[in-house]
Amino acid sequence: MKQWIAALALLITGGNAQASGAQVYVSPVALPFQHSRPRVFLGGSIDMGHAPDWQKEVIAALGQEEVDLLNPRRADWDPAWKPVASEPNFRQQVEWELGALDSADIIIMNFSAGSQAPVSLLEMGLHARGGKLIVLCPEGYWRKGNVDITAARYGVKQVADLPELLAELRRRLAAYRPAISAKAANLPAKAP
Repeated sequence: MKQWIAALALLITGGNAQASGAQVYVSPVALPFQHSRPRVFLGGSIDMGHAPDWQKEVIAALGQEEVDLLNPRRADWDPAWKPVASEPNFRQQVEWELGALDSADIIIMNFSAGSQAPVSLLEMGLHARGGKLIVLCPEGYWRKGNVDITAARYGVKQVADLPELLAELRRRLAAYRPAISAKAANLPAKAP
């Protein structure tokens, strides 16, 4: 419910509110084109709402951080929406996710044990070479071997659990802040 209220507030303000602490964007709220804070995409297992809501834990842990969190898990998802390109609501979700992934500075992929998450596998493949990924893939994820081999091949950072994921995320956020500030001011900066 809190995510839905936050999404509604962002929709009303056009996403331009300069709140202190983490700001959460949930589809279908449009993402501002320019941003001065690091953006983190919270990708991974959702499985039509059946996977644990690990995104909620990450949002709570980063509540005081100056960061934009892009969360594809929506409270209003309707499983009746057909997964075809001609379904407007489905298309809107997929396009939002692709745009959010492209605009993210850091992408988390959390493949929960016992889940399928085929879309997250696709998204990992799209961004494996980009240097943005942090992957959590425990024993029990059905395609763990594929994830491990792909991560090793393309130098994707893997972590063992959620606390390690949060530690790596905080490390990257600290490194990205100067680069994001310089980008917003149109100054040259080195990416981490």
